[in-house]
Amino acid sequence: MSGNPYAAFLEGREPATLVREFPEKLGRVMERLGTEGMGRRLAPGKWTVAEILCHLADTEIAFGFRWRQALAEDNHVVQPFDQDRWAPRYPTTPGDEALRAFLAVRQWNVLLLERLDAADWGRPVMHPERGPLEFETLVAIMAGHDLNHLAQLEAMASQK
Repeated sequence: MSGNPYAAFLEGREPATLVREFPEKLGRVMERLGTEGMGRRLAPGKWTVAEILCHLADTEIAFGFRWRQALAEDNHVVQPFDQDRWAPRYPTTPGDEALRAFLAVRQWNVLLLERLDAADWGRPVMHPERGPLEFETLVAIMAGHDLNHLAQLEAMASQK
């Protein structure tokens, strides 16, 4: 999918299904990490597990807003955000709270996806950095983003 920097993570799988299934996969890796794993990081200077959960919660809100705007406005222009400017508050936010927030908003976003018709998936949107896209690509970007962070969390869960 053009315009999707995470396309390689999808491996031909259906993005909406991946979005719907992600909370269960995330839950399994979080069971392995437990509370004691919240401070793990892949390498010095990288985000901890808790900070990744904060990032997932923030991006869930951002993606949900993008989706709703794209469905409500013709030729919507997506508002990009700089994750590094949102991240300074992550170290003081409990990972378990971020996870709960993520799961609640994801449930709401999945309900939206389940109610779309065929025309909705093809709605044009403009991303200032990626150019013209379709609504479906916004969903695919989220799915790939999920899988990228799931791989990081799985790697941290495997650390001894």
